[in-house]
Amino acid sequence: MTTMTESSVAGNDDRRSTNQNNMTENTAARTAEAHIQTTRIQSVSNGAGSQLMIALDVDGTLVDHDGHMSVTVREAAQAVVAAGHHVMIATGRSLNATLPVIEHIGIENGYAVCSNGGVILRVDSGLPDGYEILHKATFDPGPALRALRKRLPSAKYALEDADGNFLSTERFQDASFGVEAVGVDFQTMLEAVAVRVVVFSSENTPEEFNAAIRHIGLAGVTYSVGWTAWLDIAAAGVTKASALEHLRDRLSIEAHRTVAVGDGRNDIEMLTWARRGVAMGQAPVEVIAAADEVTKSVFDDGAAHVLRSLL
Repeated sequence: MTTMTESSVAGNDDRRSTNQNNMTENTAARTAEAHIQTTRIQSVSNGAGSQLMIALDVDGTLVDHDGHMSVTVREAAQAVVAAGHHVMIATGRSLNATLPVIEHIGIENGYAVCSNGGVILRVDSGLPDGYEILHKATFDPGPALRALRKRLPSAKYALEDADGNFLSTERFQDASFGVEAVGVDFQTMLEAVAVRVVVFSSENTPEEFNAAIRHIGLAGVTYSVGWTAWLDIAAAGVTKASALEHLRDRLSIEAHRTVAVGDGRNDIEMLTWARRGVAMGQAPVEVIAAADEVTKSVFDDGAAHVLRSLL
């Protein structure tokens, strides 16, 4: 596996301003007590001999928006892994951008969810690459891309194909891709088989972008909108939660022993799925509403507080 990177990853849940951080952090602080559901939280306390299934978002949760993981968060994550729980990264990042995080927190054997549920990995230090892909959810991106292009002609488009390559228009690159995107024409993208499609518009306000998406409808796919004019698209019905449920069934983990921590709109289904869903302090209000409790922000090592509570 590769080493942990320090580069910025502007993923689905990763584009925001300082003012937004302050605003959502204050909202989180006011809302935290109202969202703590004590009985559900107690039901996932770490009883003797019982393993928890713990799903962790990356950007805005384990790492800040410069791609940096604090020592406090890293050590807390490593401790929970060492305690024998099923700790799983669940991220919008693609595979190659996820592997360094897996290594950084000490997961040598386990599972991970990449591309917002589009890819499920089994991590095994004994394998030649250190992992194997268990499942990829692919879809025909053509209808969504055509509709988006008509409404957002100036937007940038990128696509993760079934082989893990990224195709992009207008030299669109992002660290969450994990590989350098290959520039192609739009027709080539229409003909590809996709795991993930990303759309970013630097010329539209978030409000204009959201209005365009609502107007289009985007039938037949699952999508989530980021902090600014950033859109992630997956196959219909595919989310972090759908992939995690597949793994929960595979591992025969009881539903009441599930925990999830995240901060973005692409984490909403995951937070609802988990018996203990924890929103980061800087999360937007709709993410907080989906959670059972709110921890501190990523800037105050909020994930570490949750992880230490599981030991």
